[in-house]
Amino acid sequence: MILSEQSGGSLARGEPIVIGIVNNMPDAALRTTERQFQDLLEASSVGQTVQLRYFALPEVPRGEVAQAHLYQNYERPSELWESRLDGLIVTGTEPRAFKLEEEPYWISLTKLIDWAEDHTTSTVWSCLAAHAAVLHLDSIERQPLPQKLSGVFECVKSSEHGIVADVPERWSVPHSRYNGVPEELLVQRDYQILARSAGTGADLFIKHRNSLFVFFQGHPEYQPDTLLREYRRDVARFLTGERDDYPEMPFRYFDLDAAVTLSAFRKQALSNRNADLVSRFPTASVENKHSYTWREPAVCIYSNWIEYLATHKYRGANNGFGMHPQE
Repeated sequence: MILSEQSGGSLARGEPIVIGIVNNMPDAALRTTERQFQDLLEASSVGQTVQLRYFALPEVPRGEVAQAHLYQNYERPSELWESRLDGLIVTGTEPRAFKLEEEPYWISLTKLIDWAEDHTTSTVWSCLAAHAAVLHLDSIERQPLPQKLSGVFECVKSSEHGIVADVPERWSVPHSRYNGVPEELLVQRDYQILARSAGTGADLFIKHRNSLFVFFQGHPEYQPDTLLREYRRDVARFLTGERDDYPEMPFRYFDLDAAVTLSAFRKQALSNRNADLVSRFPTASVENKHSYTWREPAVCIYSNWIEYLATHKYRGANNGFGMHPQE
């Protein structure tokens, strides 16, 4: 059961697991990201009552409509700093600067990383937020990839931990990023790699601090059409001149019929690059012609995470303190 400021529900019997979501996604993906995480947490919280609280870093550039949405539906940053949460999820955003330290929100993000260690039982760092956290904590620099990593990649469980209990030995995860962090440096700095892929490197990894920090380079929260919408956006950026190269199709995502349709559109776009073609992108022809193989493993991982939060909340309440055992 999920409760949030948007839902306006009343609390069920018992203390809810309180999870904050710091949503840093760009305006176009702001509400979509809310729905993705709420839907995933809803499916993962069977037997638990989860209360969601929404926040955003104020320095992330926003348009007027998005600012109004944040004002009406999100709590103020000051309310976050004064809180203690069971869990926290921090999303990434599109990288704009060459170095993370040059992003306008860097100071607030590093403050959040330090705050989370002492004010949460566990925190999930997603994509760019994961890169920022390992840079701030252990000086591990992200590295630019030769081209955008986009698609659905098989990963393999590489060590046992409660977060991946009952997850298959192999499962698929969507990725959408321009940078990555080297696995060898993570291992040297005592991060535990829970899943890796030949195509993506370290996929899921953790580090025990005062809070259990969980890092995803991929996006298990993605809904079935998320990679399609991102691909369409990148194609539109090519057609309007915002980018020089035509984007590659997401890896192992579209079926053969969809790939043929999209290849034909690519040929047309390259021969007649025109902003008018944006409206002719064959969305309707390729919808529902793509994979969605990551849902069950994602639900299992987040169910384990919520169980971890619930277990430590219960132990802390019965022991009269808020320490987090390090298992």
